[in-house]
Amino acid sequence: MFPGRMTLSPPGPPGGPPEELQELAFIDRPIRRSLKTAEEIDQLTVDEDLNDVERAVYLLSVGQEVQRASVISNLPSLVRQNPAETFRRVVPKVREVLNGAGAEIQLAAATSFLTILQDDIILIHTHTYSILKTVLLHLNHRDTVVSSAWLETLLSAINALPKETIKQEVLNPLLYQSQLSHSLQARLAACRILGKASCKFDSLIVKKELLPLARSLSRDTESEVRVCMCRQLESMARAIGVDDTRTELLPELLELAGDEESRVRLAAFDSIIGLMEMMDGDDRLHLLVPLVMSACDVSSQVDEGITVSLSFQFGKLCSGLAGSLSEEQKRLLLQKFQVLCITGLPTEENQMDVGESTLIRCNCCYNLPAMVAFVDPAHFLCDIHPSFSGLCSDPEVSVRRSVAASFHQVVKLLGSNVHVVHKELLLLLQDSALEVLDALMNHLDETLEVVLSRGDNLILDNKLPELLSALLAAEQKVGSSLRWRLHEKLLHRYSCLSRLLPGELLHQTFSVRIFIILTTNKVLPVQKEAARTFCTFLRYNRKQEQRQEMMERLIRDLAQGRSYWNRLRFLDVCEIATEIFSRKYFNKHFLIPALELVHDPVANVRYKLCQLLPRLRSSLRLPADKLLLQRLDFCVQKFLCREKDKDVVAMIRKTVLELDKLDLSEPFHKRHEWDLLDQKKEKEEMLLLEMLERQQSDGKLNSDKHVERKRRDSKTSLSSAKSMSVSSSTGSSSSGKETRKAKLSRSRSLSSQPTSSKPVNSDRPKAKDLSGSSGLGKSTRDDSVRTAHFTLTTQSTSSMPVLIRSKTTSLLDQASLLEQREHRTSTLDHRTGNRDHRNHMMEHRTSSLEEREHRTSTLDHRDHRTSTLGQRSKTMERGSGMKDSQTRKLSMNRKSNSLQSE
Repeated sequence: MFPGRMTLSPPGPPGGPPEELQELAFIDRPIRRSLKTAEEIDQLTVDEDLNDVERAVYLLSVGQEVQRASVISNLPSLVRQNPAETFRRVVPKVREVLNGAGAEIQLAAATSFLTILQDDIILIHTHTYSILKTVLLHLNHRDTVVSSAWLETLLSAINALPKETIKQEVLNPLLYQSQLSHSLQARLAACRILGKASCKFDSLIVKKELLPLARSLSRDTESEVRVCMCRQLESMARAIGVDDTRTELLPELLELAGDEESRVRLAAFDSIIGLMEMMDGDDRLHLLVPLVMSACDVSSQVDEGITVSLSFQFGKLCSGLAGSLSEEQKRLLLQKFQVLCITGLPTEENQMDVGESTLIRCNCCYNLPAMVAFVDPAHFLCDIHPSFSGLCSDPEVSVRRSVAASFHQVVKLLGSNVHVVHKELLLLLQDSALEVLDALMNHLDETLEVVLSRGDNLILDNKLPELLSALLAAEQKVGSSLRWRLHEKLLHRYSCLSRLLPGELLHQTFSVRIFIILTTNKVLPVQKEAARTFCTFLRYNRKQEQRQEMMERLIRDLAQGRSYWNRLRFLDVCEIATEIFSRKYFNKHFLIPALELVHDPVANVRYKLCQLLPRLRSSLRLPADKLLLQRLDFCVQKFLCREKDKDVVAMIRKTVLELDKLDLSEPFHKRHEWDLLDQKKEKEEMLLLEMLERQQSDGKLNSDKHVERKRRDSKTSLSSAKSMSVSSSTGSSSSGKETRKAKLSRSRSLSSQPTSSKPVNSDRPKAKDLSGSSGLGKSTRDDSVRTAHFTLTTQSTSSMPVLIRSKTTSLLDQASLLEQREHRTSTLDHRTGNRDHRNHMMEHRTSSLEEREHRTSTLDHRDHRTSTLGQRSKTMERGSGMKDSQTRKLSMNRKSNSLQSE
């Protein structure tokens, strides 16, 4: 930049400037402020009064090349705005500019015309014909890139042109372009035009006029032309039908399959496999099977290209030829696949190019599901598993990524035998390359649904802890990287664990980790996805204590957190909760903590709350939520009266307008759909709550039953011991013995009475009927009735988790099950009242048990007083006269009744 290297020198005398400033004196020279002269600016200036079409015509006429290229690139927009004027005035100018134009303008014109044809902007065929004439004029451009661009435009125009125009303007010139005298580029274009035009005509025209031309091109002296024509024969075969394909095209393809050039053989091989679905059993057996078997025998020694193609189409071949292969041929194909899976590895003797060998193994990963179906999942362990395991531990990341992408299809096919790939799943989850985890996360929910459907078997063989540890380790590895989009995807896939894992295990492992991500991660999309996953875990948790703990932690750490960042995250959680929970649940647990943030000292939190107010208002319904609506209105009034931050004031004014228009802006049908969805959510939550209460009540009933049986057995043995002691110690009168037996029988009958009350308190109709038919004299049937009641309760309880925690489908997907239980939800209010009654009866039953314990403790004291009572009864008999006789009769009746009850 400088003429010489500038060196520092000691300062000179004060009278003259330093040498450094003298060297920088060029700064004082005038600087050119513009890169264009006045004349150039005048040439580039366009009158502002011109419309778009006139401006385009003006620039195409007198503009510079860059302006013309810009107008041609903007041609699709002009056609959309005014197609008639554009084709009448602009397109002819474009055709003039293209004559002798450079490659840049040619490519811009080809791209613009292609866009016009693909977007279906043209409404009449006249405009398409105008484009066709321009395309055909420049199709044989000397630049191959430009000619290829015009060829793509022509192929797209064929779809929009009528048959007669195609036949006259396109196909007739092909008769001359396909001759050997024309250039290679013209013959290649003729091949592609034949393949595209054959789909527009019926089979008779294709057979008589196009097929002879295709046959001559397939025998061209240039191998490139033969390859191009061979790849177009498949589309022509679909146009002429199955019968003509067998007689006309298959012999031609078989001849090309034996061509001297490997590229031609590869193209013929691909075309024949593509036509496999059009072949019948005989053609597959006599034509395709020998071709495939020969490729499997010699492909690795002869043509590497055919090996790559074979590895890509191997699954399709095995599936299509399964009915035509013998057991020996199946075994050979399986062996060939096993060889392809290790192609290029150091253990193989014949080394190939690294890129091609890696591509072959990736193709094998792509074909793994088809091969599992080919060998039958029952034989997977011995036939496919070694190759599958080797691909999962392949040294190339691209191979491991490919096998991870198809892993979910493999486990679906294995079904109950999915445990054989447990080690491979852990290996992919623990892979060091994030690309492998990314491919595995695309369908991780489908994979886990199949793997975790084994349920308790995973716990028994200690594989579930390993899987959970691998999942947590994968999340930590992704979270510590910069791949936040992968982290977001991973958290989204982990939400399926809410319906696959037990609630206790999920709460102890994943809920804690998800909440830590929610409060510590700094990436907003990751935080929102963590909030959605946490809300999903909260909704499907089946233990009331854990649900309450999770909700309290949200309020304590987020809504009431010290950091304003956490309070902002709570508002994000509220926004997500409106989508996951019903309005009733949201209003009960989320609405009040969110509205309390109106007093937040940080303006950003109040600003976020103002944005959220319309969504909070949409969750309220009158008259049930009248108090909450008053609370929300108070929040709005506080913002309007006391807010000082200008941004928050502007937002609350905008929010007030939205709140005023909220009920009127939403269409009725849309509100109706939202109401139906909310009713569905509320039914599911009520069913979940009912199941939780039923599990708790069943646990209490079972414990009460066990305790009562122990107490009844102890009291029975104690009563029998007491009766034996009383009978041995009776030396007084017979009336004292009878009174003593009556006392014991009454205490025994009191101890047996509560057993008949349990079935009456049950909410099962069947148990009610059984208990209602039993009286005091049928207490021996109480145990059987109680057993039936608990059997019904256990069956209902075990069936409920299918609705809430299914192994394969979520609760939202089980609409049929919800329809079957519609009659239960219709009587939900009545059951809620009965639930209070059952709680009251349980308290009464508890007090009864305590009273029975007290009676049992006083039984010994009563036995000691028995002799005294006998003496008093004798004294009363002597002194009462007639009253004594009546007392004796009454005691005799009581004695007889007690003996009958025993």
